Amino acid sequence: MSRTRNLAILLFDEVEVLDFCGPFEVFSAANRFAELPAFHVFTVAEKQGPVLTRGGLSVNPHYQLANCPKPDLLLVPGGQGTRQEMNNPTVIAWIKQAAVEAELLLSVCTGALLYAKAGLLDGLETTTHQGAIDLLRQTAPRTVVHADRRFVDNGRVVCSAGIAAGIDMSLHVVGRMRGEKVALETASYMEYPYNPSHGA
Repeated sequence: MSRTRNLAILLFDEVEVLDFCGPFEVFSAANRFAELPAFHVFTVAEKQGPVLTRGGLSVNPHYQLANCPKPDLLLVPGGQGTRQEMNNPTVIAWIKQAAVEAELLLSVCTGALLYAKAGLLDGLETTTHQGAIDLLRQTAPRTVVHADRRFVDNGRVVCSAGIAAGIDMSLHVVGRMRGEKVALETASYMEYPYNPSHGA
């Protein structure tokens, strides 16, 4: 039976705005078209207080790592801040712990770097922002990295290319979990030109 799933979006300084706001909008808007709220969407950061995004937008996360509800879905966005966070043992340890019970692991853009550092991409296929393909290949040598896909669906791990591609991936996940009709209605409401064939 369908149930409302916790969807946690990780935030950190220098996160790319559309990387997390695009998926936030998709999963929140999808609730308008599902029989019951499909997703409880919230943000989480390492520490209390505002996060300063790429471009200077100040965002107040709903939770900290220490008090975050257990995610059914975990979404890790990208941005320049991933270069620091991939070497942050507290964040990487939290991702590993959350991944143990999470139903789906989603990444946008260079968020894939954090999954790579957590060892969660080994043996899988993935993608990332066009400007970080080589870095991801270096960071995840046991992962096939595709430079020509909007998103890659491994089943439990779904990764998108850069920035706006996270919207495509999120609509794809909505379609998987709540049906293609809900995904298409969500895209129509957002006036977004969603093409389900752009993934893999």
